[in-house]
Amino acid sequence: MRNIREHEVKEPVNTPPPSFHVLAKPAGARCNLACRYCFYLSKQELYPGGTFRMSDSLLEEFLRQYIEAQKVPAVTIAWQGGEPTLMGLDFYRRSVELAEHYRKPGMQVGYTIQTNGTLLDAEWCAFFQEHNFLVGISIDGPKALHDAYRVDRKGRGTFDRVMEGRRLLQKHGVEYNILSAVHAANGDHPLDVYRFFRDEAGAKFVQFIPIVERHNGAGVQEEATATDRSVRPVQWGRFLCTVFDEWVRNDVGEMFVQHFDAALAAGIGHPPGLCTFAPTCGAAVALEHNGDLYSCDHFVEPGFLLGNITATPLAELVGSAKQRQFGQDKQNALPGFCRECPVRFACHGGCPRNRFATTPDGEPGLNYLCEGYRMFFSHIDRPMRMMADLLRQGRYADEVMPMLAAEERAGGKRTAKIGRNDTCPCGSGLKYKKCCGR
Repeated sequence: MRNIREHEVKEPVNTPPPSFHVLAKPAGARCNLACRYCFYLSKQELYPGGTFRMSDSLLEEFLRQYIEAQKVPAVTIAWQGGEPTLMGLDFYRRSVELAEHYRKPGMQVGYTIQTNGTLLDAEWCAFFQEHNFLVGISIDGPKALHDAYRVDRKGRGTFDRVMEGRRLLQKHGVEYNILSAVHAANGDHPLDVYRFFRDEAGAKFVQFIPIVERHNGAGVQEEATATDRSVRPVQWGRFLCTVFDEWVRNDVGEMFVQHFDAALAAGIGHPPGLCTFAPTCGAAVALEHNGDLYSCDHFVEPGFLLGNITATPLAELVGSAKQRQFGQDKQNALPGFCRECPVRFACHGGCPRNRFATTPDGEPGLNYLCEGYRMFFSHIDRPMRMMADLLRQGRYADEVMPMLAAEERAGGKRTAKIGRNDTCPCGSGLKYKKCCGR
């Protein structure tokens, strides 16, 4: 009896999770642009003399291993870069053929690709539409804000070319998300950015990505100072708060912002759908063009190389003790300041790549963006609770909009009595003039 119990609790060696995500980079870090804040361009230094082109044999090996390893009825094949469209359209035609060949009976296969959009044409878009690709296209806001950092190799702005790519996606009925980096140039213009996406770019789904660029070589996680291009912590918090205030009063159910979806999921006790805010990580790995597998897209560096899938099976690498430890370290390394934080349930310390600051009492491991996230999650607490309550009642989250409008009409006189230097009544802890009174 004792031996049976020991067998039951013994953890299998190198057992992968039932499902995991691979961000495949078939062209490696190669790109036709030279965005000034891009952390991935320098990854070319890891492969001096490399071809930066995934071979047909490796493509087949990757798709076979990936699909076989999934113990769920639906899988997603995700392509990124660098710029993945540099591989050419025939590469992706072949990838769809192979995925269909190795697909298990009854399994659904979905496709995503992240692109800068400058190389798209009608043929690309027709292919995406035919095979139901979800396309992530990178736009940082209106022309002046986008062109501040998103430039080509001659230093020229790319806005017009990107917007033409977006127009073609829309014309061909391709589903797309906008991925918007938030940095020093656009961080003080949240409404300009958000309203541009909503009113001019026709976006329904937006992901805001904070740029935290460190002074280091080849993108390694070493230096503890951020560049001037990086979004500042308070700037990031104000950006999210301002966009949220616009969204929660006008666009719930019409516009979907990844950070807000994740926060609402946390409010109703569901997984956030965003690894940044999950308690642990490790189920999303990065595959380079030559078959090297890394612990995460943001940790493509020698210390986080798990192995090569041509030598060790993909599933074995994902289930390795090294990768499990990487994922658990996110939780284990939380400083005491984070463990006692009232918004930990929604934040969980953020992404480990940005944990290079120190807590007020000098403990290392604090997320560089902590102040911004604390501001954001505190600011949205009450309306998020309202939406969570609506969902629990079987109602719709967008009912929060008329509820808030009625409250604001009734509370106008009370709000008028709040001094600019008083603490904001929303619970953010900020002065009214720096929060809801802005």
